[in-house]
Amino acid sequence: MELGRKGVFWFTDSLDQTQLIELVQRCEQLGYSALWYPEALRYESFGLGSFLLAHSKKLIIASGIANIYARDPTATKQGQHTLGTLSGGRFLLGLGVSHSLLVEDMRGHQYRRPLATMRSYLDGMEKAAASFPGLAEPSPIVLAALGPRMTALGGERTAGVHPYNVTPEHTASARVIGPNKWLCVEQKVLLVAEPSKAREIARQAMAFYLLLVNYRNAWKRLGFTDDDLESGGSGRFLDAMVSWGTETAIEKRIQAHFDAGASHVCIQPLHPEGQPIPDYNALRALAV
Repeated sequence: MELGRKGVFWFTDSLDQTQLIELVQRCEQLGYSALWYPEALRYESFGLGSFLLAHSKKLIIASGIANIYARDPTATKQGQHTLGTLSGGRFLLGLGVSHSLLVEDMRGHQYRRPLATMRSYLDGMEKAAASFPGLAEPSPIVLAALGPRMTALGGERTAGVHPYNVTPEHTASARVIGPNKWLCVEQKVLLVAEPSKAREIARQAMAFYLLLVNYRNAWKRLGFTDDDLESGGSGRFLDAMVSWGTETAIEKRIQAHFDAGASHVCIQPLHPEGQPIPDYNALRALAV
């Protein structure tokens, strides 16, 4: 798999069938190398991946991420093999431990220690591949990683890591995985030049993530304070999470991730009116 420098991330739960087809086809037409999608409340990860693969020809479809509490390791290995094989190698499996809110409140599982749980899960996937040799050549895996230990695990056991809601400073620290591993960083962008409007849309986009302990701990490691994370986020925090302004200003932030060691930046194009649909003008302006 050749993963190019720029991809697209979008929260696909907000889109219907027609909008999903438009998203995947526009990303492909504009020359982006990959489309990343989460697993949250509406769409199941492998089912959605199959749909997106069926409506594209060359685009890499990447789960960002598939929740490990949603299926056992053997089912994930089978799903990875199915989508990778039947798409001609266009499926990239991003795996993550998700968050207690989505695991316990939504799914009714016990949220366990993230690092040990992920390590055990990867062991289970490898055991399945060893038991069923036909599963032995799947598509690549990357891990959702915010902290240094999960990042190290991604570098040790998979093709790389997929940090989300991070800064170029975090990107630099994550390059500890080594020069030949994928470092696939998500960056929210917003083509709005007026500061108060841009920060209001950024505040809206970050509201859900501010409820999640894993993100809050990661942001504190980056130097943000409790005050930065209260009342919807400080201006300093919002500006760090969402790159807004002109095309030139946004390209500068994307380049900062590359300069810090990112091998791939997946752009999340927030709509300038705060609507739950991608801003295709931004994708067109920032296309490779």
